[in-house]
Amino acid sequence: MRLLGVDWGSRRIGFAVGELEVGVASPRTPLPASGSLQTDASRIAAMAAVEEVERIVIGLPVQPDPEGDPRQQRLCRTLADKLRAQGLDVALVDESLTSVEAEANLRTTGEPAAHRRRRRDGEAACLILERYFSESQDEEKR
Repeated sequence: MRLLGVDWGSRRIGFAVGELEVGVASPRTPLPASGSLQTDASRIAAMAAVEEVERIVIGLPVQPDPEGDPRQQRLCRTLADKLRAQGLDVALVDESLTSVEAEANLRTTGEPAAHRRRRRDGEAACLILERYFSESQDEEKR
């Protein structure tokens, strides 16, 4: 199954495409967020069509502190609902700290900070897909 990983943020949307059967994900060029969830959903749907994916996997920030601001989580759930309303298959996966992990991984490349910033969102989307791959394998084993 071909999947589109999405690292949605209020400034940029990171993308990655992966194959569930082989567990490999590749980053794509991020897009600037539009400021409108409906517009972002349409752009994500267009990317899904171009990449010929069967499912979209959106990273969902899980708040470790129950008193924390759930706004980002609510926005990601709303984005998922807007994509489902367009007839798309959408899954949500915990994306906690994927951007931090992606940045740490990119630092090992020795690239300048400006290059790392351009790549971070796509790399975070790869990590979201890798978590989804792992969860899918765990489900199969049960």
